[in-house]
Amino acid sequence: MLLKCTTRHVRIYTAEVKNNELVESDNVLTLDIDPDNEFNWNEDALQKVYHQFDDLVESYSGADLTEYNLRRIGSDLEHYMQSLLQSGQISYNLESRVLNYSMGLPQVSPPAD
Repeated sequence: MLLKCTTRHVRIYTAEVKNNELVESDNVLTLDIDPDNEFNWNEDALQKVYHQFDDLVESYSGADLTEYNLRRIGSDLEHYMQSLLQSGQISYNLESRVLNYSMGLPQVSPPAD
């Protein structure tokens, strides 16, 4: 059975991508980060999220694969992404179709004198 976790900025599926389609899997998790492109990402920040995801999945090793556990991982990733935003490692994409600032107001540099 396909399990999934959908948060505002993270989607996790018990599936793998084949030919641009999700195919159910009992031993593969697929992570979709920021599907609505609300943030500006660089490769370093993306790799940090993937690494955090791997660490969280490893911490659940041996536990039952349930929607609840996937939601916990998704929620922890949301908090991690918020810390990246607050530290300036990622920023809001002001060209995004949705601007709701769900992780806090954007940082604005003071005007130069």
